[in-house]
Amino acid sequence: LRLTCSSAASDDLTHTALRLDPCTEMRERIEREIVSDPPLLVSKGGVIASGVDRELDELRELHSNSTSYLLKIQQREAEATGIASLKVGFNNIFGYYLEVRNTYKDHVPETWVRKQTLAQAERYITPELKEYEQKILTAESRIQELESAIYARLISDCQKTIINSVQQDAAVVAQLDCLMGFAVVSLANRYSRPEIDDSLSLDIRDGRHPVIETHMPPGEDYIPNDVRLDDTAQQIIIVTGPNMAGKSALLRQVALIVLLAQIGCFVPASSARIGIVDKIFTRVGASDNIAAGESTFMVEMTEASNIMNSATNRSLVLFDELGRGTSTYDGISIAWAIVEYLHEKVKERTLFATHYHELNEMAQHFSRIRNFNVSVMEDGNKVIFLRKLEEGGSAHSFGIHVAEIAGMPRQVVERAKVILHELEKENSGVGAEAAVKAISTPSDGAEMSFFKLDDPVLEQIRDTLLHLDINTLTPLQALNTLNDIKGILKG
Repeated sequence: LRLTCSSAASDDLTHTALRLDPCTEMRERIEREIVSDPPLLVSKGGVIASGVDRELDELRELHSNSTSYLLKIQQREAEATGIASLKVGFNNIFGYYLEVRNTYKDHVPETWVRKQTLAQAERYITPELKEYEQKILTAESRIQELESAIYARLISDCQKTIINSVQQDAAVVAQLDCLMGFAVVSLANRYSRPEIDDSLSLDIRDGRHPVIETHMPPGEDYIPNDVRLDDTAQQIIIVTGPNMAGKSALLRQVALIVLLAQIGCFVPASSARIGIVDKIFTRVGASDNIAAGESTFMVEMTEASNIMNSATNRSLVLFDELGRGTSTYDGISIAWAIVEYLHEKVKERTLFATHYHELNEMAQHFSRIRNFNVSVMEDGNKVIFLRKLEEGGSAHSFGIHVAEIAGMPRQVVERAKVILHELEKENSGVGAEAAVKAISTPSDGAEMSFFKLDDPVLEQIRDTLLHLDINTLTPLQALNTLNDIKGILKG
């Protein structure tokens, strides 16, 4: 590894290689004292190599050759006594013994001690067998004791001499492993080298989602998209488009490309210029925290609040469907106010995906807000998702179409289409769009567009308010005027 890095064209890799400590002396000792293929546990034995400890080698020899030694005793005693059927055996009660069939009982020497009588034989022990038995029984425990002591000594010496080197080598190998992973994935997936600078711009050409593109069906390619954000002309992009068109994937791929670039990896794009981002904030998905008494909408607002209070002009902010946990009017109002605050106060780079198509109106009133949509093509009753980001807002969500794809009963789908048609017809020119018109004019002394509606009742209220002298109005007069306005609304 050190040789490979030393020959690399990168000075950083060459310098990294010089930090590797081969720990030659301790490595050679480990190779000398530990067997090449040790068991997982020291307690299993067989960890220490031969030649390390003389006593250990002798005990191993005794333990491994016990069968042949006992066979020698058996052959010697059989020849000496003439007992042809003599056998050496072992049990947990008497240990090692000599078994003599009753036919040869008269040939047993007086020095043998009888320990057990069987139907067809007698069992005897000798001083030699008992001595050998003691050696055999203690050898295994002694072997374990010696191996553990030698292994513990080796570990202790390693801790004293090479622990710092091992830790440094581990850090270097981890760094090289990470860089190797970057290189492999970049080559395999055609990543390009990003340009990092101190600007507040973000310019991604032909960006792709690094995970989704590897899970595409056979023969289907991931559709790349361009995204450009800056602090002068296009700070906030409001992304609209149908369900399942790819808005969420677009937001995530931008965040991943920025993250990959700033950790030193090539990125899934034909080119990318990344102005350094200090933080990536996301408000994505829907979840609750019932145990803490927080609804889905409360969690959503808490996350959004954290973004508003923490983001800087160097941050990247991704909002995916903000304000959908409450009523339409509330949701549009909160979403509008948040986007307006980000534009006027924080001025960070923002992608804001939404189904509130009314927010497209903001691009007409704020200089650094632009509308984009993820396009689709309608073919009769079918919707074809093109996955391509195009400039301009979208006015359709095709939610009923998605419900149909999901397997919703046909009767429900058809009924939903009828209801949608009726709602659109009845609320043409009013409702959410009217609310947007009411807030879309900046409140810098100009009249709100709410008072420009062609409605006699609203005109009467407008005239009443415009003729009030706030400086001379008493609290009681204010209450009376409010009551008069309430009377006008009630007719």
